[in-house]
Amino acid sequence: MEWLADNDLLMRYSRQVLLPQLDVEGQDKLVNARVLVVGMGGLGTPVAMYLAGAGIGELIIADYDHVELSNLHRQVVHSTADIDRPKVESARDRMLAINPEVTVTTITSALDADTLLEWVQQVTVVVDACDNFATRFAVNEACVQAGVPLVSGAAIRMEGQLSVYDSRDENSPCYRCLFSDESAEEETCSQTGVLGPVVGTIGSLQALETIKLIAGIGKPLVGRLLLFDGLQGEWQRVQLKRDPGCPVCSQRGA
Repeated sequence: MEWLADNDLLMRYSRQVLLPQLDVEGQDKLVNARVLVVGMGGLGTPVAMYLAGAGIGELIIADYDHVELSNLHRQVVHSTADIDRPKVESARDRMLAINPEVTVTTITSALDADTLLEWVQQVTVVVDACDNFATRFAVNEACVQAGVPLVSGAAIRMEGQLSVYDSRDENSPCYRCLFSDESAEEETCSQTGVLGPVVGTIGSLQALETIKLIAGIGKPLVGRLLLFDGLQGEWQRVQLKRDPGCPVCSQRGA
């Protein structure tokens, strides 16, 4: 716990270290953790800022897009001056401005299956903050293979959803237990729209679930799906079960 000898770091993390559930031991787990965040859009940017502020030791952020004007109403890590810059570079600068004590590693290329698995095998938790089913399926499969928990969120229009898939738990479903190729109808924000605070709400909760998983506190959303209706201000909770015929996780532990 070398960070305990640094008065500035003690002050930086003091408000969360005061929480009895987290305390010094939990903060030490955060400081020594590595998290992969896939996507630096509306979901990934609040995730990145909150995890940087919380003191995650290394944050690996992956996105090959550039900042556009239409992103700025919801992708809060970026600014007008960042238009046309790679999203991961803009996000890295903001994250280090919040907390220069963390390490930020950027990935600017698309991740194929092998490369994705290599990255996933090196981290403590993966956060799925992407915007398409193909990437979500690939990230989920890599997490199941590597035995790394996945914090998955999605938002569109004024609705959002959030769950945690943890293949270390024999009762936990994976993402493919819920969504098949046939049910995965693609919708994008550019087609249907999205309200900024909705993705901010889901992204903030993804950061919370990530911290809980790393620190070993509370009850992560394993086997539960939270559904958010921003228009009505309502939440629903759905219990999830593993699909015995799932093409990704059905042979897990067999």
